[in-house]
This record gives sequence, structure tokens and C-alpha cells, in this order.
Amino acid sequence: QVHLVESGGGLVQAGGSLRLSCAASGSTSGITYSSWYRQAPGRGRELVATITASGHTNYADSVKGRFTIPRDNAKHTAYLQMNSLKPQDTAVYYCNAVQFVKLAEREYWGQGTQVTVSS
Repeated sequence: QVHLVESGGGLVQAGGSLRLSCAASGSTSGITYSSWYRQAPGRGRELVATITASGHTNYADSVKGRFTIPRDNAKHTAYLQMNSLKPQDTAVYYCNAVQFVKLAEREYWGQGTQVTVSS
């Protein structure tokens, strides 16, 4: 019922900035969490940042102080603003949304976008 489309990935130098976008369409009511995950080769998928419907945010220790997760409710879009990027941030980044409807949680994923940080 929810379709997530990601954009904004690319190649940047260490210390640079990048902003990822995650646009939601379809039946978007009832979304309780919007999150960004990332996965590097040989590593598991890890949670990077989350924002709740009420605006509460959480960040992984590895990105705290460098990344933020702003959103535009009118556009049904969440962003991942990445500053002071490090080579260790290189990964495929995935947008995630959790929707609570009909006494059940539904989970949706974006297609993933590659972020590469050169040293």
C-alpha cells in the first residue's frame, strides 16, 4: 500500500555532505516510523536514523552529530542529511517505513541508493 522511492546517492569526498530523499506514495496514513538503514559489503543491515510520527528522532552512535533525519510531511518525504562524511559511511542506504493499521504493523522498503565516500 506504500511505495517508497529513494534518490540522492552518489560519490563524495570525505568531509563532504549529501542528502538522501525518500518519497512515500499510496496509503501513507498511519506511518509510525520512518527510518534509514545502511548495508556495506560483508556486513549486516544496520539502523542509522529514525523519526517517529510525533517527530522524535534517534541516531546510531556512529552518525550522531553528523547526520539528521528531517522530513516534509506535506510532501510525504523523509530525508537523511549527511555531513562530515567518512569512508566508513560507504554503503547502500535503504529507506524504511512502518505503518500500523488493522491491529498489525506493515513494513516497507525503498530500493536502496549507493553512497560512496572517497578518502
